[in-house]
Amino acid sequence: MARTIAKDHDFKREQILKSAAKVFAEAGYDRASMTQLARECGISKANIYHYYDSKDAVLFGLLDTYLCELRDRVCGVELEGLGPEDRVRRIVGEIMLAYQGADHEHQVQIGAMGALPEEQQKLLRAYQREMVQFVSDALVAVAPDVFSGDSAKLRGATMSVFGMLNWYYMWNSGAGAQAREDYAQLAADLVLNGVRGL
Repeated sequence: MARTIAKDHDFKREQILKSAAKVFAEAGYDRASMTQLARECGISKANIYHYYDSKDAVLFGLLDTYLCELRDRVCGVELEGLGPEDRVRRIVGEIMLAYQGADHEHQVQIGAMGALPEEQQKLLRAYQREMVQFVSDALVAVAPDVFSGDSAKLRGATMSVFGMLNWYYMWNSGAGAQAREDYAQLAADLVLNGVRGL
């Protein structure tokens, strides 16, 4: 007879992943142990192994969940009726708000993805590429003449957007929604004014 799934199965998986993000970010993935993770979760190691069969499986579950949800949120932002510049502002603002409360996940993504097998990294990088393409398309719409036929310039501008946003947690950890919205506007201004000057 098939084993039934507990009613709180999804909640427990989510709890394990959230705790793993904190442990992996603070201790470093290589140094973090399943014992530390169990302690942070308030459950036994055996209980964790019921959901994930290894530390690598926890890491992949964490990054797959985080990046898939981030991709869906960023690429699904409502842009209908907005002009090109307002689209960039909306996208940048959405990225900043999507990062709120996910500083640990974000840190683990930056520092630990390389610990996973190449096939899993490919899947995770595909989520990242979709977001990069989404931002890239928005920048092209702002200044098509600037980026026409110059993929290196477009890539540089696109990655500069992510560079400004990705490291915000380092110097403004725990910032609330208003601080993030204010910074998103500043970053968008820098990007838009810079693009106009290219």
